[in-house]
Amino acid sequence: MWISAVLTVALALAIDAVVGEVPNRIHPLRWMGNVLGFLDRRIKRTTRRRTVLKGFLSYVLVLLLFGGSAILITALTRHYLGEAAWIIVTAVMMKLVFAVFSFRKHCRPIVRDLREGRTEEAAAKVQMIVSRSTEGMDADHIASSCTESISENYADSVVSPMLYFSLMGVFGGFLFRCANLMDAMWGYRNDEYEDLGCFPAKWDDVLGYIPARISPVFVAAAAFLLRMNYRNVIRSARSESSKTASPNSGWPMGAFAGALDITMEKKDAYVMGSGPMPAADDIMRCCRLVELSSLIALVLISMPLYALSGIHIQVWMENILTGLIF
Repeated sequence: MWISAVLTVALALAIDAVVGEVPNRIHPLRWMGNVLGFLDRRIKRTTRRRTVLKGFLSYVLVLLLFGGSAILITALTRHYLGEAAWIIVTAVMMKLVFAVFSFRKHCRPIVRDLREGRTEEAAAKVQMIVSRSTEGMDADHIASSCTESISENYADSVVSPMLYFSLMGVFGGFLFRCANLMDAMWGYRNDEYEDLGCFPAKWDDVLGYIPARISPVFVAAAAFLLRMNYRNVIRSARSESSKTASPNSGWPMGAFAGALDITMEKKDAYVMGSGPMPAADDIMRCCRLVELSSLIALVLISMPLYALSGIHIQVWMENILTGLIF
């Protein structure tokens, strides 16, 4: 089945490059967010133990709903339409849980504004990709915000979903994506979400632990090919990784700061790297670096792992479902 595995992963990347993101109104992650919003409004916060349990059960429910639906769709496709259609549908499912080329799409208008001196417009656009307030932000910190967002999301939007998809097939991709989205929506340390978001936040940290720490390897390889400072990538990742509140996000961020020879600064939070603050051109360099790093990770990790593990686990799960149905 290795040919099917290689074709599936390659097709998923091609869909991401040519088609891009699925419209938000029909994207499963949007539906997942709607389900989580529905649950959030109806879950009563009681004792800590019970509320933490409700957070765990919410994760299980969302995973079974979306991961189970994805497996059911691929199972029915293989049963009724055959191998070729199954490869296409599985590739689409993989594309839904990762993104490589969307970074360039989001950052290109910001770069254009910065090059033409429209700082306020650039700051308004940056607000769409970061959670901090960007009002009144200068050009240096706008560019820094972009490079921070790209590098942090390299682990969350590329390496992690690719790894779990490769290990467990379609269900593995949603296993990570559900935890990551729930952490983004519920992973706040305040009275409302401290308990409810406890499990998804910690589970997201657990799932992201290995991908975050192997991501600098791919960044270093891409930096070498792009003639960036590849020698500084691993060293910078190790030294800067402890500067973020997240136990995982500092690793890819430090790696990118080292490769690009820039400093990333989030005011009142961290200063990462040892070079100058980034400029507009550094944002596009960062996009090229994340794209090539993703391609390397896909070839070295996703294709062989999916051929050895993920495709077999996915087919096994599909056979269980079709056996129950038919």
